[in-house]
Amino acid sequence: MCAAFGARGVQPELVDGGPAWVCGEVVLKPVTNPAEAAWIAQTLDTLKLPDLRLARPLRSTDGRWVVAGWSATRLLEGRPEPRHDEVVAVSLRLHAATAGLPRPRFVDARRDVFSLADRVAWGEEDQPLAMDRGGRLFEMLAALRRPIGLDPQVVHGDLFGNVLFHGDGPPAVIDFTPYWRPAEWAAAVVVVDSLAWGGADPGLVERWASLSYWPQVLLRALLFRLAVNAMHPRATPESLEGLQRTYHVVHPLL
Repeated sequence: MCAAFGARGVQPELVDGGPAWVCGEVVLKPVTNPAEAAWIAQTLDTLKLPDLRLARPLRSTDGRWVVAGWSATRLLEGRPEPRHDEVVAVSLRLHAATAGLPRPRFVDARRDVFSLADRVAWGEEDQPLAMDRGGRLFEMLAALRRPIGLDPQVVHGDLFGNVLFHGDGPPAVIDFTPYWRPAEWAAAVVVVDSLAWGGADPGLVERWASLSYWPQVLLRALLFRLAVNAMHPRATPESLEGLQRTYHVVHPLL
């Protein structure tokens, strides 16, 4: 498969246990939704991002974005670092650039755990949630939802761990995961993830409190991660503990 994307004679190396493989300067990832993978590739191919690097998609040697269930991007230098405020700032810059993109048609059809959890968090769908893995806390917090007057747009809904830093160079964005939600929600997901699993200080919540509808987008982000935890077969007690700690930071704002 490396050869299909122009990396001939290179031994592939598994990245951090998968699912991505590196072939020289090419990163290969398996594709579960070809329509989504093609949309991401076509969109990112022309997206202009000032002061940010982007894992640009690569066409195969015969011009395709997806080959036999695999897609490819260019390898970018850097690694994730606990620079949580900078990742939130990256989220806002990225989503200023994606604000004009049309709604992808595949978003409504997705039935993976993360997409279902997203709809459950926004009250658009009901799914059974394991009470002992986050469902109980979800039910308590769901009653605090209030209307949000923000416009949805294309956002990267999983930026925590997917922003790379390399010295003083521009941050790099990888593994674009599209959702149709307000840009403020995507920033709130970064904050929730950083508090739950990244060791961020509680002041992170207050430092971004100027964002519109901040308490409510934080609530939706926490509900989203609680729903994922309650539905995901590989959820751990440690992941729930992180979300419970985050609840104690976010709850006073609600």
